[in-house]
Amino acid sequence: MNLDQRTQPTLRERLEFALQAPCDWILKAACVRYATFRTMFRVLPPSYLSWASRVKARKAYYRALRRVPAYRQFLDSQGGLLIPETDKETYIKPFATGARCVDGSFFHDRTMIDESSGSTGTPYDWVRSERERHESHTFVSYFATYCYGREQWITINGFSMGAWATGINMGISLQKNGIVKNTGPDIAKILHTLRFFGPEYTYLITGYPPFLKHLIDVADQEGFPFEKYKLYGLAGGEGMSEGLRDYLLRRFTKVYSGYGATDLEVGIAGETPISVAIRRLAREREDVKLALFGSDSRLPMVFQYNPVMHHIEVNENDEVVFTISRSSLLSPRIRYNVHDLGGVLTSDEMAERLASVGVSIEQLRRESGDGNIRLPFLWIFGRRDYTISVMGANIYPEDIEQCLYQDTALAEITNSFCLSLAESPNGDVRPRFLFEVSREPDAELMRRFSESIVPRLVELNADFREAWREYPETLVPEIQLHRLGEGPFAGDAGRIKQARLLPAA
Repeated sequence: MNLDQRTQPTLRERLEFALQAPCDWILKAACVRYATFRTMFRVLPPSYLSWASRVKARKAYYRALRRVPAYRQFLDSQGGLLIPETDKETYIKPFATGARCVDGSFFHDRTMIDESSGSTGTPYDWVRSERERHESHTFVSYFATYCYGREQWITINGFSMGAWATGINMGISLQKNGIVKNTGPDIAKILHTLRFFGPEYTYLITGYPPFLKHLIDVADQEGFPFEKYKLYGLAGGEGMSEGLRDYLLRRFTKVYSGYGATDLEVGIAGETPISVAIRRLAREREDVKLALFGSDSRLPMVFQYNPVMHHIEVNENDEVVFTISRSSLLSPRIRYNVHDLGGVLTSDEMAERLASVGVSIEQLRRESGDGNIRLPFLWIFGRRDYTISVMGANIYPEDIEQCLYQDTALAEITNSFCLSLAESPNGDVRPRFLFEVSREPDAELMRRFSESIVPRLVELNADFREAWREYPETLVPEIQLHRLGEGPFAGDAGRIKQARLLPAA
């Protein structure tokens, strides 16, 4: 959106607000019927959606300025002529929850409070109105319908229950698609449910990507008859490599993932058949990956999102910045930065970039079975602060996951992993990769991990490859193996997400 900071809309903005109003009517209608949603995004041109997204974001800014005390104070403290970004450090921590709400209070009817995971430090509480939750739930439901079809299925919700944002909201969202059992991440209960109702039904199992992997590993050990069942997987909460998707597709018919952030809301974006097809093509073809996503070693997650619900920008640091543009928000987020690295393209822009390397997006749509909704694309590399750096080479958790899942035998015995730096008494630093394994660690297994991971990392990560040529003795990683729930992985039992970065030691 236009970033100049004003306290009152200009005449041109008022005219744009009036012209954009029909889009709000269509959005309200789309919240009632899936068919309206699908038609809306097949018919409306991407250029119109981009314009409407910018205008709605601007309206959301004026609403927050007019009605949210903390936002007015924040702008006054920043000065300048531009609308500044907000984030946890600059906006959430300095202002009380009530002050960040419309009219300075969260005591509104049917307000719900949920809690972030605390994976980056202190957990935070977030307040949401009934209407904003309803809108979010509706579009999560629509993405599920779009990806998995309209057949009847039983959802087994394996996300963590309780105060966490994802679990309860995913359960409510998918009730719109049919029957839901909220088991939480309890493998015994999930397998019991599958056995109790039997293979005559289709099942959608939700959960964090590592949990879905752990689920099928345990089920395989118990001899569960996967061949008799039709299972879909819906992941979220953290990234998922294509190697992990391949691993899950041995037991699931389809696996898609969603993108959200508790700071913002669940269901900001979702994978679709075409977004997955594009990502998998980029995995196979370096020219496609470079044309779409640049030279980063990581293969980003690729989603589509609703631009009349969320306006997404990319700042000078390649971080995606979000404005939730719906008027239903109790605690508005204007140009909010969760510090995820990524990018955005309209549907037409994605088609043009693919065409530049000889790929037809329409052919990809046909081959993937996509329904041709012309939503914009969002890609996410990961959180900026989830990295280690040695001799100028950045190594990311996504790199290690890609390397790990290229070796199915090692992936089968690996429950989790994390990265760190190993510092010697004389000050030398080298990368440390730690793996939580279901076998007894020994020197032979450690050698297998090293011989599998390191060559693939050299091949995958250009920065690491260049540093390896110059400083191979410094970059040989220290490999550590730990039994389940031991060492640095002992704390994972109390977390809803696995830790991926440890302090240097």
